[in-house]
Amino acid sequence: MRDIHFYSRLLVLKRPWFVEQVSLDAEAKRIDIFLQHRSNARFCCPECGVILPLYDHIPSRGWRHLDHDTSMTWLHARIPRVACSLHGIRQVHVPWAPSGARFTLAFETHAIDTLIETDVLGAARLLRISWDEAWGIMERAVGRGLKAKKARIIPRLGVDEKAVAKRHRYVTLVSDLDRGTVEFVAFDRKTASLDAYYDTLTVRQKAGIQAVAMDMWGPFITSTQKHLPRAKIVFDRFHVMMHMTQAVDDVRKAEHRRLQEEGDNTLARTKYLWLFSEENLPEEYAERFARLKAMNLTTGRAWAIKENLRELWWYQRKGWAMRFWKRWYFWATHSRLKPVVTVARMLKTPPGERPELLRSSDHQCHE
Repeated sequence: MRDIHFYSRLLVLKRPWFVEQVSLDAEAKRIDIFLQHRSNARFCCPECGVILPLYDHIPSRGWRHLDHDTSMTWLHARIPRVACSLHGIRQVHVPWAPSGARFTLAFETHAIDTLIETDVLGAARLLRISWDEAWGIMERAVGRGLKAKKARIIPRLGVDEKAVAKRHRYVTLVSDLDRGTVEFVAFDRKTASLDAYYDTLTVRQKAGIQAVAMDMWGPFITSTQKHLPRAKIVFDRFHVMMHMTQAVDDVRKAEHRRLQEEGDNTLARTKYLWLFSEENLPEEYAERFARLKAMNLTTGRAWAIKENLRELWWYQRKGWAMRFWKRWYFWATHSRLKPVVTVARMLKTPPGERPELLRSSDHQCHE
């Protein structure tokens, strides 16, 4: 009886629910709490809120609750159903857990706090749940947050992907660039992942989106063009320079292999020198890098083209920026450096219409 009274106070159950039984398995480090409702209880239809008598129950279900010391705690109950004249037979909402979840609201709140402080895998280990369960908790939290938000127009969106686990697991993040807030999180980085966000918007909200900043990931471009045909697709500086830096490294690797075949190790152990922007090169490498730049290396030409592209974001007027872009594009595409040519053409002719390039003052990044 004392256990029942203790957990009744701890769970703060509201009528008609009460704790019927508590079972403690010390060896398994598990606590099971069985909940029941009054026999004459009436419940609200989850669709329209009309108060109705009990129709029947679904089979008993369990929810993971907050751990008690090292013991995992589970709540158990048979969820009532009501027969609504408008909506038919419906399962009612229980006050301790989100609809369809296998965790209590208290557990999910604690899990979100843990996820904020660490990565998904670390949080899953601490909480003793799977990666997929942690992801489900995040999705429901975002859903609750979106429902609580007032619908508003976001002129400039940011869309990015984030690796959250091994084996190339990704999530799609949608953010408000002006407010710096995350607006949506979806599993994977497919067209359907971003479609799920756009489908939540009203016609007025979609019409108010002026620009969407993203990398050159095809599925994101496809989804945005389908849902926001009038919005500008913006390739931000960070992702543009990331592709150019990779092109420089590809040129270096090819030239290094060719030189090694001739017995020349000039480019040995120089990978990271070419990845630095000029002003960020550590002082102890400055003399060596100056000698490399003075040599007739194709890697040096690729690096110079990459560094020159960075000047694009200094222009304040579109006309001057376009003039610079045309000169740079001609240089890059006539460099006879295949990785550089590929990136230049990708920037000029992405899937669909030509994107704008976001100014560095609009979207901060670090090289």
